[in-house]
Amino acid sequence: MEAELVALAATGATTLVQQMATDGWAGVRRRMAAFLARRRGAGDEAALEGELDDSRADLVVAQEEGDQDGVAGVTAAWRLRLRRLLSEDPAAAAELRALLDEVAPEPDRGTVWHVHNTVSGGTNGMVIQAGHVNDARTLPHPPAGPFPG
Repeated sequence: MEAELVALAATGATTLVQQMATDGWAGVRRRMAAFLARRRGAGDEAALEGELDDSRADLVVAQEEGDQDGVAGVTAAWRLRLRRLLSEDPAAAAELRALLDEVAPEPDRGTVWHVHNTVSGGTNGMVIQAGHVNDARTLPHPPAGPFPG
């Protein structure tokens, strides 16, 4: 199986399990069940929704008990299932990618800061530019005169 499809199955399983814990789960469950039903060639969406709900119930119990192995197990089961599906039907990859693009949470892109600094008049001390400082300590006063160099 191509590495790209293996990675897609892993991403699909991780995204699916993440979505099980969100308020939008009902919509994701419906869309995933429809996707799986189309790929099976059968109209058993209700049964697939039931399987997804069973996985969600397992996930909730594992999370409540702090059972990371249980959480990983739910993810691994869906990763295997998606790998099998993509192995049997590589054309499903495009549809799965589109589904994941629609339901995956937005990545945290962070804050973009634009900074313009001007140092004029020369300097005998330190000049520091930092995008984000997480430490409240202050720097010591620079020594008198220019830095040795």
